[in-house]
Amino acid sequence: MKFFLIVFLLFISRAGSQEILKVGMELSYPPFEMICQDGEPCGVSVALAKKLGEYLNRPVQIENISFVGLIPALKSGKIDLILSSLTVNKEREKAIDFSIPYAKTGLSLLINAKSTVENIEDANVKGKVLVVKSATTGELYALKNLNQATIRVLDKESLCVLEVIQGKADAFIYDQLSVYTNWQKNPMTLRANLKPFYEESWAIGIKKGNEALLNKVNQFIKDFTSDGGFDRLADSYLREQKAAFQKLKIPFIF
Repeated sequence: MKFFLIVFLLFISRAGSQEILKVGMELSYPPFEMICQDGEPCGVSVALAKKLGEYLNRPVQIENISFVGLIPALKSGKIDLILSSLTVNKEREKAIDFSIPYAKTGLSLLINAKSTVENIEDANVKGKVLVVKSATTGELYALKNLNQATIRVLDKESLCVLEVIQGKADAFIYDQLSVYTNWQKNPMTLRANLKPFYEESWAIGIKKGNEALLNKVNQFIKDFTSDGGFDRLADSYLREQKAAFQKLKIPFIF
């Protein structure tokens, strides 16, 4: 009897040591964060989160949270970290800590086919209308730097794209990969300038003061990079985009 009790207690102790890693992301940003046909989270960020969980020996639980709610959820302790194509910027650094960057991207333009806009300088003139998604660096950049154009802030990527397709806006300011994807879906009505006019990095967001988790996450990123992990993710999820960027001689994000 005593033997079985010891085994049971060891089992409970081991199970308890595998604390769930709660990862926050907005599952509406394919191919990085999305819900697949089986109803389960999938995409580049989901795969990366699972690899991180394996590295930390912690089961992963994905929490689908609106992008504007991710930082409040992290600060309140609802989630352990944010892994949602999150751009590092000074405003966010005041609220949370960031890991070392794992991807480099940049802001570019998705343009209505009939618009005279060719680049960001053309866009920042009176009479031009630009759309941005709320709580993104595109919004922050536009409100800070584009004081001549009219800026419309919408809460969904799809709505921003639709505004440009319908000619209600000249261009949508967003990251390169999303601009490329939306351009490919609508080649008759949209154009793209994929050369970034503002470069930025993605990193994992962690609650301030959680140095232990931050150090482990940083080491994971270093090890995963040196082991070719990000190259494998790109080959699995972003093969077409990677080839297109290489053809355009634009550096890829990984």
